[in-house]
Amino acid sequence: MHSRLLLVLLVLTLSMPTLAIAGQVVINAVGDIMLAGKGGAALERMGYDYPFAATVAALKAGDLAMGNLETPITSGGLEFKDKSYRFKAVPQAAAALKRAGFRVLTMANNHMLDYGTDGLLDTIYHLDKQGIKHSGAGKSLTEARREAIIDCNGNRIAFLSYSLTYPAEFFATGMRAGTAPGYPSYYEKDISRIRANADYVIVSFHWGKEGAATPKRYQVSTARRAVEAGADLVIGHHPHVLQGIESYRNGLIFYSLGNFAFGSLSRNSDRSIIARITLDRGIKEAELIPINVLNHEVRFQPAILKGKRGKDVIERIRAISSPMGTTIRDENGRYLIDLQQTGQTLAERRE
Repeated sequence: MHSRLLLVLLVLTLSMPTLAIAGQVVINAVGDIMLAGKGGAALERMGYDYPFAATVAALKAGDLAMGNLETPITSGGLEFKDKSYRFKAVPQAAAALKRAGFRVLTMANNHMLDYGTDGLLDTIYHLDKQGIKHSGAGKSLTEARREAIIDCNGNRIAFLSYSLTYPAEFFATGMRAGTAPGYPSYYEKDISRIRANADYVIVSFHWGKEGAATPKRYQVSTARRAVEAGADLVIGHHPHVLQGIESYRNGLIFYSLGNFAFGSLSRNSDRSIIARITLDRGIKEAELIPINVLNHEVRFQPAILKGKRGKDVIERIRAISSPMGTTIRDENGRYLIDLQQTGQTLAERRE
């Protein structure tokens, strides 16, 4: 009798479905990427892997890298001349981004249609060819609002991106290609729609004032509304300089990551970070890796800063983040954000 019971229990155990246990995911997030402009000649000479040579090890020390692609990748297109700066990168740039570890790029910004619809569609083609996921722009508003999905270590991660920068002609409509406008009626609905089917939702916004270290009021309200709608991580771009970091409810907000590999000689865009986020049933850890992006010094190749120069960058971030209640600690040379997560747990939000 005892042996028969054991046999029945064994059969029942073997017949039960195996529950996959999701592992942690490490994301390396960077700021604006523009492989053209004043850096174009240097990149043609040095090659398109050159901008990532000093950071590729850090970018690949995780499961995926993400950034904001602030230029179309195209050999043609009709130039939009009703703005001061227009950029386009050559098709070789897409393969270099792939080799550097980028698995997803945001496209909702004020340069993605610098060379018109053809330039945008060429960009999508080149990214798709390299297997790089993207969000924030498309042939129509529906496509621009569509999430990019990456399945990683048993987790489904959804990426959404929106632009709150002009020209308004770049915004997609039902009949026009372009970028996803960052209107609350769009991003709140999109986040809520995918929340039930994704383990994590990461939302990017192109917003704010160029050169400003303090986010505008609408950036703060937009970011918080995105978290309240279900976003785990909000990442901002466009100011080209660092802005503060806020731990809000169960989410984490980077108001601006500044520049990364950006073909400009601006002296205001001098320092930035790689934000290394570890996801494990929520945001488990957030590490800041300081980098030098002043192209007068690094010649279009961002470099990791250590020692006093690295600490100076962290002190800058501390100063602009402390009004938001954010603290950053130094653990043997690793700069970690103290996460202040309150409100609903991740499991409660998914019910």
